[in-house]
Amino acid sequence: MLRRKKKAYVLFALFAALPLVAAVFALPGSGDDATVPRPQASPTPAGTSRAGDAKKQDVGADSAAKTDGARPPGAAVPADDAGAPSPASTDAPSLAAPAARQNAALRHSLVWAFGGKQHRGWSLYEPLIARTLETEAAPDSDDFAAAISRWQRAAGLLPTGVLDHETWMQMVATWQSRRLGSSAYPTSDQLVTVPASEFHDPARAADLRQVERETYAAYRRMLAAAAADPSLNLKLKPTGELDDSEQFFKIISAFRSKEYQERLRRLDPAAGRAGLARRSPHFTGRALDLYVGGYDPVSTKDDNRALQTQTPAYRWLVRHSERFGFRPYFFEPWHYEYVGR
Repeated sequence: MLRRKKKAYVLFALFAALPLVAAVFALPGSGDDATVPRPQASPTPAGTSRAGDAKKQDVGADSAAKTDGARPPGAAVPADDAGAPSPASTDAPSLAAPAARQNAALRHSLVWAFGGKQHRGWSLYEPLIARTLETEAAPDSDDFAAAISRWQRAAGLLPTGVLDHETWMQMVATWQSRRLGSSAYPTSDQLVTVPASEFHDPARAADLRQVERETYAAYRRMLAAAAADPSLNLKLKPTGELDDSEQFFKIISAFRSKEYQERLRRLDPAAGRAGLARRSPHFTGRALDLYVGGYDPVSTKDDNRALQTQTPAYRWLVRHSERFGFRPYFFEPWHYEYVGR
C-alpha cells in the first residue's frame, strides 16, 4: 500500500514538472537547432558583390567615377568629395578624366587646315578660346571639358567635352563669321589722318596713317581704357595718355588703298606682304593692326604668335576689345576689325 502511494507521488511530481521543462527547452538560442529570427540582408544586385558596394560603374574606358568606399593609402580625396559637386560632374558627369586627357593631347597634336596650310594644335589660341567659353580653367582640366561641352551643346554638336577637329573648326567658323562683313571702300571724308606718334613706326607716310573716322574714335576710347588699367603697367604721360615711347597698343597698319596693295605686288610678287588678300579688310579703313609684342609685329610664324598671345596687351584686347566694337582675327593676334557696338 505504501509502495503504491510512493509511485503515485512520483508520477504526480513528474506530471507537474513537464510544463517547466517544456518552457526551458523553448527559450531562444538554447540549442544548435533553435530558429531565432535575424535581420535580413539587403539583396545584392546581380553582377555586384557586397565587398564591392563602394565601387561605381566605370565612366569611359580609361577612368572610374568617384567611390564612396576605401581608397588606396595616400590617395588624394577628390575635391567634390569634400562638398558640392565640381562643375564637371554637375554639367556633364560622363566627361571626367577621358575628355580632359584628350584635350591635353589635342592642344598640341590636332591637325587642321586653314589658309591653304596645315596646322597642328590649338594651344596658340587658348586666350581666345577661354574668352569664348567664358572660363579660366586649364585646358587639361575637367572644368575646361565641361565648358567645351556647354559650348558644343549650344552649337548643336555632340557635347563630348573634347575640343576635337569638328568642334575646333566650328569654333573657327564662329569667329570668322563675326568679323567685318562690309567691304565698302571709304570716301576721303570718311578717313582721318592719325598723328605719327600714335603709330608703331612714326616715320610711316601720311597716306598710310589713315583710319576710318568711327573706327579711330573707338580706338581712342579703347586706348584710354587700357591706359587706365594699372595691371598693364604702360608708360603714360602726366595727362594719363599713352606715352610716345610706349609701343604696346600703337597702330602698325590701318587703311591701305587698293593702289598701294597693287604697288606692293608689282614691286615684289613673291613677298609675303605682297600676297595679302585682294579683298583685305584694310581696304575699308576699319581694320587695325596693333602692336602686341613678338619679335616681329606681323609675322604669322608659330613661335612669334606664341610670344604675342602671352603678352598682357594681347590678353587685355581679347577680354575687352569687343566692348569698344572691335573683333579679333583669330589667326593674327595683332589684327582687330571695327564692327560697331
